Amino acid sequence: MRIAELASLRVAIWGLGREGHATHVALRQRLPGLALTLFCSDAEAHFMTTSDPADRFVTTAPTAADLSAFDIVIKSPGISGYCPELIEAQRNGTRFTSATALWFAEHAGSRVIGVTGTKGKSTTSALIAYLLRGLGRRTALAGNIGMPVLELLDPPVEPDWWVIELSSFQTRQAGHLDLGVITNVEEEHLDWHGSRENYVSDKLALADVARTLLVHGGHAELLQRTARHPRRILFGVASGWHVDETSIRRGGEIAIERSRLPLPGAHNALNACAALAAVEAIGEDAMAAVDRIDGFRPLPHRLQRLGVRESVTWIDDSIATTPQAVTEALRSLAGRSVTVIVGGHDRGLDWRPFAEHVRAFPPHAVIANGASGRRIGVLLHEVAGSYQLHTVATLADAVALARDVTPPDGTILLSPGAPSFDQFHDYAERGRHFAELGGFDADAIGQIEGLGIS
Repeated sequence: MRIAELASLRVAIWGLGREGHATHVALRQRLPGLALTLFCSDAEAHFMTTSDPADRFVTTAPTAADLSAFDIVIKSPGISGYCPELIEAQRNGTRFTSATALWFAEHAGSRVIGVTGTKGKSTTSALIAYLLRGLGRRTALAGNIGMPVLELLDPPVEPDWWVIELSSFQTRQAGHLDLGVITNVEEEHLDWHGSRENYVSDKLALADVARTLLVHGGHAELLQRTARHPRRILFGVASGWHVDETSIRRGGEIAIERSRLPLPGAHNALNACAALAAVEAIGEDAMAAVDRIDGFRPLPHRLQRLGVRESVTWIDDSIATTPQAVTEALRSLAGRSVTVIVGGHDRGLDWRPFAEHVRAFPPHAVIANGASGRRIGVLLHEVAGSYQLHTVATLADAVALARDVTPPDGTILLSPGAPSFDQFHDYAERGRHFAELGGFDADAIGQIEGLGIS
């Protein structure tokens, strides 16, 4: 649906976070005077930077009847597409769309690379954009990574390429992609999707709109579920871009030594492979781009080394919202004396594989906190292991304890394995708070480079 088609309809925006705000601004620019109802929290209404006499704010949660009063509701990604109110309103004839869907409708002729995955999608997206710019291509980087696509609705000059990160909440909203990239699929966001099957199906909906599809060849479920795509390419396999112990290779050819990568861990080396394979898949010279990788600045809150305080290294991996991500973080720090802080909003994910990992490869200490902290602590106690185990209430408590138990030359790692919503607005706020507790300038370390068009 194009934005102009909304002019004669009854329209509401549901949720006024950054994406909802971008939607409001875009509609006001294109359709001045359009009557809009804005379903939002008191805080969202308070922080609105622009408003219009035609805006009507509703700060109570909408019922199905409320939603059914509209022809179109433009929904924030954080609101589940499976919530009962939405489903009932759909039955009553209300159509639901999103900022992502509106952008794709307005940019049907643009060249777009869409990137998703349970983990690695932000780093992979940023790397693709970085490499394309290094090849002289005017490139946009936006989406779930931190800049809503509607903030770039009308660029003065059309980019050569759009690189758009899409969460599992957004993949079904995407339009045509020249290239779809799926880094991996694990278990996450079950509270939004309702089941693992819904989550995986929603994630893999990206394949349905991608002319060419790039997937991780070492992921059995991805291979099986994308086998029928007519133009599928694999990374992470010996015939393509893949990782060995010391290097990134393209087939049998060494492309770059892993020691040059600014990204720690084998999982990030695979992200680099995905980015290089994506650049090659759209017809660009990935081997010419690879030498620039060592100049890439890692994204904040993703195994981000904050610095050293009193002989202890602090690392912020607040983006880690699954137990598997914590395991990968610990693997990237093998050989160090690590105190890892885990826990947060409890979505009921299975921590047993993590427990088995820390039993086999014990860190110095595990400190569990937050709403899921007690459940994690009970499981780790049952499995047992030769490391210190503590359970505390809050992140502040966890950091204070980590200072006491971590030895000199050790590492304090925040890798929660859970969302932040029990204590913080999002993972970025949690990461900034961790940095401040460690004595670092949160504003200086929390910026994502490269968003927008350049």
